[in-house]
Amino acid sequence: MNASPTQLSLPHRPLVIGIGGCSGSGKTTLARELATQLDATLFPLDLYYRDLSQFPLDSRAKRNFDHPDSLESELIIEHVRALAEGHAIQRPVYDFKTHSRVAGVFDHIAPADVVIVEGILALHFDELVRCYDFSIYVNAPHDVCLVRRIHRDMSERGRTEESVREQFEATARPMADLFVVPSAARASVTVEGTDALDWSVEQILQRLHHARLVPS
Repeated sequence: MNASPTQLSLPHRPLVIGIGGCSGSGKTTLARELATQLDATLFPLDLYYRDLSQFPLDSRAKRNFDHPDSLESELIIEHVRALAEGHAIQRPVYDFKTHSRVAGVFDHIAPADVVIVEGILALHFDELVRCYDFSIYVNAPHDVCLVRRIHRDMSERGRTEESVREQFEATARPMADLFVVPSAARASVTVEGTDALDWSVEQILQRLHHARLVPS
């Protein structure tokens, strides 16, 4: 959905930050804390999975959700560009239990001084990376990522441990090695997902202050 000129409400261009890393690396936790510290709009790529409602329900979970094609990258780029220009967007609502978008339902996301784009492929898409003023890669070993992914998907997405482990070995790990890990080279800074959250946040804020991207 294109934003109209009447939606422009910010007197200056927002700061856009990208945060990438493997699933379970700790990037979402980091993104949420930075969003609180910087009073930012959080933009999770997970909400932009392609709608699979046209496929039988029992076949949807078997699809590769860790490949770049699983995300509607065109809409992601359009929406990030709109927010970067100070426009509001109508963000889709995604149902992880049915692997489909909620028809006719959108979240109105207002522009903010800081926008944080977060997802496993946040540093993968060329046109998306060009939107960033600063980017972060969260590094973590695969075994740590798996344990965290099991906990998240069982508690938040109605998954079983067996299904999470199977998906991790079949698609998540190989796709991470192919698409996510190499994207670390594009980051302005890399932090360790096994470090204390406060320490990672402090490192990033120091870099942002040093680059004069945020006020001291």
